[in-house]
Amino acid sequence: MDDLNTTAEKIKTMEIRGAGRIAVAASAALRDYAISLKSLPFDEFNIKLEEAAKNLVDTRPTAVSLPNAVALTKRYSAENVPDAINEIVDNAEKFIKNAEEALGKIGKIGAERIHDGDVVMTHCNSHAAISIIKTAFDQGKDISVIATESRPRRQGFITIRELNDYGIPTTLIVDSAVRLTMKEVDLVVVGADSISVNGALVNKIGTSQLALAAQEARKNLIVAAETYKFSPRTLLGEMVEIEDRGSEEVVDSEILRELPNVNVKNPAFDVTPAEYIDLIITEVGAFPPAMAFTIIRDYLGLELEI
Repeated sequence: MDDLNTTAEKIKTMEIRGAGRIAVAASAALRDYAISLKSLPFDEFNIKLEEAAKNLVDTRPTAVSLPNAVALTKRYSAENVPDAINEIVDNAEKFIKNAEEALGKIGKIGAERIHDGDVVMTHCNSHAAISIIKTAFDQGKDISVIATESRPRRQGFITIRELNDYGIPTTLIVDSAVRLTMKEVDLVVVGADSISVNGALVNKIGTSQLALAAQEARKNLIVAAETYKFSPRTLLGEMVEIEDRGSEEVVDSEILRELPNVNVKNPAFDVTPAEYIDLIITEVGAFPPAMAFTIIRDYLGLELEI
Protein backbone atom coordinates (compact mmCIF):
# COMPACT_ATOMS: atom_id res chain seq x y z
CA MET A 1 0.00 0.00 0.00
CA ASP A 2 2.96 2.33 0.56
CA ASP A 3 3.74 2.55 -3.17
CA LEU A 4 0.10 3.20 -4.00
CA ASN A 5 -0.14 5.90 -1.30
CA THR A 6 3.04 7.48 -2.62
CA THR A 7 1.57 7.64 -6.12
CA ALA A 8 -1.70 9.07 -4.75
CA GLU A 9 0.18 11.77 -2.86
CA LYS A 10 2.26 12.67 -5.91
CA ILE A 11 -0.93 13.03 -7.96
CA LYS A 12 -2.58 15.14 -5.26
CA THR A 13 0.39 17.50 -4.91
CA MET A 14 0.85 17.67 -8.70
CA GLU A 15 4.30 16.11 -8.60
CA ILE A 16 2.67 13.85 -11.18
CA ARG A 17 0.68 16.22 -13.37
CA GLY A 18 -1.16 16.15 -16.67
CA ALA A 19 -4.26 14.06 -17.25
CA GLY A 20 -2.49 11.42 -19.33
CA ARG A 21 0.42 10.98 -16.94
CA ILE A 22 -1.95 10.80 -13.98
CA ALA A 23 -3.95 8.06 -15.70
CA VAL A 24 -0.91 5.93 -16.53
CA ALA A 25 0.56 6.33 -13.03
CA ALA A 26 -2.74 5.35 -11.40
CA SER A 27 -3.17 2.29 -13.60
CA ALA A 28 0.36 1.09 -12.87
CA ALA A 29 -0.02 1.72 -9.12
CA LEU A 30 -3.30 -0.19 -8.94
CA ARG A 31 -1.81 -3.08 -10.93
CA ASP A 32 1.18 -3.35 -8.58
CA TYR A 33 -1.04 -3.09 -5.52
CA ALA A 34 -3.32 -5.86 -6.77
CA ILE A 35 -0.28 -8.12 -7.21
CA SER A 36 0.71 -7.43 -3.59
CA LEU A 37 -2.67 -8.79 -2.43
CA LYS A 38 -2.15 -12.26 -3.91
CA SER A 39 -2.19 -14.05 -0.54
CA LEU A 40 -5.54 -12.60 0.62
CA PRO A 41 -8.93 -14.37 0.58
CA PHE A 42 -11.09 -13.30 -2.36
CA ASP A 43 -13.57 -11.23 -0.33
CA GLU A 44 -10.78 -9.31 1.41
CA PHE A 45 -9.00 -8.84 -1.93
CA ASN A 46 -12.14 -7.18 -3.35
CA ILE A 47 -12.46 -4.85 -0.36
CA LYS A 48 -8.79 -3.81 -0.41
CA LEU A 49 -8.85 -3.22 -4.16
CA GLU A 50 -11.93 -0.98 -3.93
CA GLU A 51 -10.35 1.00 -1.09
CA ALA A 52 -7.20 1.52 -3.13
CA ALA A 53 -9.19 2.56 -6.19
CA LYS A 54 -11.12 5.14 -4.17
CA ASN A 55 -7.89 6.44 -2.65
CA LEU A 56 -6.51 7.11 -6.13
CA VAL A 57 -9.70 8.60 -7.56
CA ASP A 58 -10.18 11.01 -4.66
CA THR A 59 -6.82 12.71 -5.22
CA ARG A 60 -7.93 14.87 -8.17
CA PRO A 61 -11.69 15.33 -8.68
CA THR A 62 -11.67 16.96 -12.13
CA ALA A 63 -9.31 14.95 -14.36
CA VAL A 64 -11.68 12.21 -15.57
CA SER A 65 -8.73 10.28 -16.99
CA LEU A 66 -8.03 9.21 -13.40
CA PRO A 67 -11.34 7.45 -12.58
CA ASN A 68 -11.51 6.09 -16.13
CA ALA A 69 -8.02 4.60 -15.83
CA VAL A 70 -8.84 3.10 -12.46
CA ALA A 71 -12.18 1.69 -13.67
CA LEU A 72 -10.65 0.18 -16.80
CA THR A 73 -7.79 -1.34 -14.79
CA LYS A 74 -9.68 -2.85 -11.85
CA ARG A 75 -12.53 -4.62 -13.65
CA TYR A 76 -12.45 -8.40 -13.79
CA SER A 77 -14.84 -11.31 -14.11
CA ALA A 78 -12.76 -13.91 -12.27
CA GLU A 79 -13.97 -15.47 -9.03
CA ASN A 80 -10.59 -16.14 -7.45
CA VAL A 81 -7.60 -13.97 -6.58
CA PRO A 82 -4.96 -15.34 -9.01
CA ASP A 83 -7.23 -15.01 -12.04
CA ALA A 84 -8.47 -11.59 -10.93
CA ILE A 85 -4.88 -10.38 -10.63
CA ASN A 86 -4.08 -11.72 -14.10
CA GLU A 87 -7.02 -9.78 -15.56
CA ILE A 88 -6.01 -6.59 -13.73
CA VAL A 89 -2.41 -6.90 -14.93
CA ASP A 90 -3.61 -7.42 -18.51
CA ASN A 91 -5.96 -4.43 -18.20
CA ALA A 92 -3.21 -2.16 -16.91
CA GLU A 93 -0.67 -3.20 -19.52
CA LYS A 94 -3.22 -2.72 -22.29
CA PHE A 95 -4.27 0.68 -20.92
CA ILE A 96 -0.69 1.93 -20.54
CA LYS A 97 0.29 0.68 -24.02
CA ASN A 98 -2.77 2.31 -25.61
CA ALA A 99 -2.13 5.56 -23.73
CA GLU A 100 1.44 5.71 -25.01
CA GLU A 101 0.44 4.91 -28.59
CA ALA A 102 -2.45 7.39 -28.48
CA LEU A 103 -0.12 10.37 -28.37
CA GLY A 104 1.52 9.43 -31.66
CA LYS A 105 -1.83 8.85 -33.35
CA ILE A 106 -3.23 12.15 -32.07
CA GLY A 107 -0.09 13.89 -33.32
CA LYS A 108 -0.51 12.54 -36.86
CA ILE A 109 -4.23 13.29 -37.06
CA GLY A 110 -3.97 16.75 -35.52
CA ALA A 111 -0.93 17.81 -37.55
CA GLU A 112 -3.14 17.76 -40.64
CA ARG A 113 -4.88 20.83 -39.21
CA ILE A 114 -1.63 22.82 -39.04
CA HIS A 115 -0.38 24.47 -42.23
CA ASP A 116 3.03 25.71 -43.30
CA GLY A 117 3.64 29.13 -41.80
CA ASP A 118 1.04 28.81 -39.02
CA VAL A 119 1.36 30.41 -35.62
CA VAL A 120 -0.15 28.07 -33.02
CA MET A 121 -1.27 29.14 -29.56
CA THR A 122 -1.35 26.61 -26.74
CA HIS A 123 -2.12 26.68 -23.04
CA CYS A 124 -0.76 24.87 -19.98
CA ASN A 125 1.22 21.69 -20.68
CA SER A 126 -0.55 19.01 -22.67
CA HIS A 127 1.39 16.05 -24.07
CA ALA A 128 -1.36 15.47 -26.62
CA ALA A 129 -1.37 19.09 -27.83
CA ILE A 130 2.42 19.15 -27.97
CA SER A 131 2.39 15.89 -29.95
CA ILE A 132 0.33 17.64 -32.64
CA ILE A 133 2.72 20.60 -32.72
CA LYS A 134 5.85 18.43 -32.82
CA THR A 135 4.44 16.21 -35.55
CA ALA A 136 3.64 19.22 -37.73
CA PHE A 137 7.19 20.48 -37.17
CA ASP A 138 8.62 17.03 -38.03
CA GLN A 139 6.69 17.18 -41.30
CA GLY A 140 8.82 20.16 -42.25
CA LYS A 141 6.17 22.82 -41.69
CA ASP A 142 7.53 26.25 -40.81
CA ILE A 143 5.57 26.90 -37.63
CA SER A 144 5.94 28.84 -34.41
CA VAL A 145 4.14 28.68 -31.09
CA ILE A 146 2.73 31.18 -28.62
CA ALA A 147 2.48 29.59 -25.17
CA THR A 148 0.72 31.04 -22.15
CA GLU A 149 2.37 31.26 -18.77
CA SER A 150 -0.56 29.29 -17.27
CA ARG A 151 -0.61 30.65 -13.77
CA PRO A 152 -0.54 29.96 -10.92
CA ARG A 153 1.50 26.75 -11.41
CA ARG A 154 3.14 28.12 -14.57
CA GLN A 155 2.92 24.88 -16.51
CA GLY A 156 3.62 26.98 -19.59
CA PHE A 157 7.26 27.03 -18.51
CA ILE A 158 7.37 23.26 -18.99
CA THR A 159 5.86 23.69 -22.45
CA ILE A 160 8.29 26.35 -23.63
CA ARG A 161 11.29 24.34 -22.45
CA GLU A 162 10.02 21.25 -24.27
CA LEU A 163 9.36 23.17 -27.48
CA ASN A 164 12.68 25.03 -27.20
CA ASP A 165 14.60 21.77 -26.84
CA TYR A 166 12.79 20.45 -29.91
CA GLY A 167 13.89 23.48 -31.93
CA ILE A 168 10.44 25.03 -32.36
CA PRO A 169 10.38 28.87 -32.24
CA THR A 170 8.24 29.76 -29.23
CA THR A 171 7.00 32.94 -27.55
CA LEU A 172 5.85 33.01 -23.92
CA ILE A 173 3.04 35.38 -22.98
CA VAL A 174 1.29 36.17 -19.70
CA ASP A 175 -2.22 34.77 -19.52
CA SER A 176 -3.85 38.20 -19.67
CA ALA A 177 -2.21 38.88 -23.07
CA VAL A 178 -4.26 36.19 -24.85
CA ARG A 179 -6.84 38.51 -26.40
CA LEU A 180 -4.26 41.06 -27.53
CA THR A 181 -2.08 38.36 -29.06
CA MET A 182 -4.83 36.33 -30.72
CA LYS A 183 -4.66 38.46 -33.89
CA GLU A 184 -1.21 36.93 -34.57
CA VAL A 185 -2.52 33.36 -34.24
CA ASP A 186 -3.73 30.95 -36.94
CA LEU A 187 -4.85 28.06 -34.75
CA VAL A 188 -5.34 27.30 -31.05
CA VAL A 189 -4.45 23.80 -29.81
CA VAL A 190 -5.18 22.78 -26.22
CA GLY A 191 -5.39 19.57 -24.23
CA ALA A 192 -8.20 18.26 -22.05
CA ASP A 193 -8.74 17.12 -18.50
CA SER A 194 -12.33 16.08 -19.13
CA ILE A 195 -14.89 16.20 -21.95
CA SER A 196 -18.57 15.89 -21.12
CA VAL A 197 -21.30 14.15 -23.11
CA ASN A 198 -22.39 17.49 -24.65
CA GLY A 199 -18.87 18.15 -25.94
CA ALA A 200 -17.96 20.81 -23.36
CA LEU A 201 -14.30 20.89 -22.39
CA VAL A 202 -12.97 21.01 -18.84
CA ASN A 203 -9.33 22.05 -18.88
CA LYS A 204 -6.73 24.17 -17.14
CA ILE A 205 -8.09 27.47 -15.85
CA GLY A 206 -7.81 30.07 -18.61
CA THR A 207 -8.70 27.71 -21.47
CA SER A 208 -12.14 29.28 -21.84
CA GLN A 209 -10.43 32.67 -22.18
CA LEU A 210 -8.46 31.36 -25.16
CA ALA A 211 -11.61 29.88 -26.65
CA LEU A 212 -13.57 33.10 -26.26
CA ALA A 213 -10.77 35.19 -27.77
CA ALA A 214 -10.40 32.70 -30.65
CA GLN A 215 -14.14 32.80 -31.30
CA GLU A 216 -14.09 36.59 -31.42
CA ALA A 217 -11.09 36.57 -33.78
CA ARG A 218 -12.57 33.79 -35.94
CA LYS A 219 -9.68 31.43 -35.25
CA ASN A 220 -10.29 27.71 -34.89
CA LEU A 221 -9.68 25.93 -31.59
CA ILE A 222 -8.96 22.21 -31.58
CA VAL A 223 -8.75 19.97 -28.54
CA ALA A 224 -6.27 17.10 -28.29
CA ALA A 225 -7.73 14.37 -26.08
CA GLU A 226 -7.29 10.65 -25.66
CA THR A 227 -10.62 8.79 -25.58
CA TYR A 228 -10.20 8.04 -21.86
CA LYS A 229 -10.58 11.77 -21.15
CA PHE A 230 -14.30 11.66 -21.99
CA SER A 231 -16.58 11.54 -18.96
CA PRO A 232 -19.08 8.63 -18.87
CA ARG A 233 -20.75 9.89 -15.68
CA THR A 234 -22.01 12.98 -17.51
CA LEU A 235 -24.36 10.64 -19.38
CA LEU A 236 -26.23 10.37 -16.09
CA GLY A 237 -26.42 14.10 -15.62
CA GLU A 238 -23.47 14.44 -13.27
CA MET A 239 -21.52 17.69 -13.47
CA VAL A 240 -17.73 17.53 -13.67
CA GLU A 241 -16.43 18.78 -10.33
CA ILE A 242 -14.11 21.79 -10.63
CA GLU A 243 -11.17 21.41 -8.28
CA ASP A 244 -10.30 24.32 -6.00
CA ARG A 245 -6.67 24.33 -4.92
CA GLY A 246 -4.92 26.05 -2.02
CA SER A 247 -4.42 29.81 -1.81
CA GLU A 248 -0.68 29.32 -1.21
CA GLU A 249 -0.28 28.54 -4.92
CA VAL A 250 -1.36 32.12 -5.66
CA VAL A 251 -0.23 34.22 -2.70
CA ASP A 252 2.40 33.52 -0.06
CA SER A 253 0.77 32.43 3.21
CA GLU A 254 2.67 35.08 5.19
CA ILE A 255 1.22 37.83 3.02
CA LEU A 256 -2.30 36.47 3.50
CA ARG A 257 -1.88 36.54 7.27
CA GLU A 258 -1.36 40.30 6.97
CA LEU A 259 -4.63 40.61 4.99
CA PRO A 260 -7.39 39.21 7.23
CA ASN A 261 -10.16 40.60 4.99
CA VAL A 262 -8.87 38.96 1.81
CA ASN A 263 -9.84 35.54 0.45
CA VAL A 264 -8.13 33.87 -2.48
CA LYS A 265 -9.97 31.70 -5.01
CA ASN A 266 -7.84 29.25 -6.92
CA PRO A 267 -9.99 27.14 -9.30
CA ALA A 268 -7.73 24.79 -11.22
CA PHE A 269 -10.03 24.33 -14.24
CA ASP A 270 -12.76 26.04 -16.23
CA VAL A 271 -15.41 24.96 -18.74
CA THR A 272 -15.31 25.79 -22.45
CA PRO A 273 -18.68 25.42 -24.23
CA ALA A 274 -18.82 23.00 -27.15
CA GLU A 275 -19.76 25.77 -29.59
CA TYR A 276 -16.29 27.31 -29.15
CA ILE A 277 -14.57 24.09 -30.23
CA ASP A 278 -13.91 23.25 -33.88
CA LEU A 279 -12.72 19.65 -33.51
CA ILE A 280 -11.66 17.16 -30.87
CA ILE A 281 -8.64 15.15 -32.01
CA THR A 282 -8.49 11.65 -30.51
CA GLU A 283 -6.43 8.56 -31.24
CA VAL A 284 -9.41 7.12 -33.15
CA GLY A 285 -10.08 10.16 -35.33
CA ALA A 286 -11.18 13.79 -35.38
CA PHE A 287 -14.70 14.47 -34.16
CA PRO A 288 -16.94 17.49 -33.73
CA PRO A 289 -17.90 18.06 -30.07
CA ALA A 290 -21.45 16.87 -30.82
CA MET A 291 -20.09 13.33 -31.22
CA ALA A 292 -18.81 13.10 -27.65
CA PHE A 293 -21.58 10.62 -26.82
CA THR A 294 -20.34 8.31 -29.58
CA ILE A 295 -16.81 8.28 -28.12
CA ILE A 296 -18.13 7.45 -24.66
CA ARG A 297 -20.42 4.71 -25.97
CA ASP A 298 -18.09 3.07 -28.47
CA TYR A 299 -14.59 3.44 -27.06
CA LEU A 300 -14.73 3.52 -23.26
CA GLY A 301 -16.97 0.50 -22.71
CA LEU A 302 -17.61 1.34 -19.06
CA GLU A 303 -20.77 0.14 -17.37
CA LEU A 304 -22.51 2.90 -15.46
CA GLU A 305 -24.19 2.41 -12.13
CA ILE A 306 -27.37 4.47 -11.78
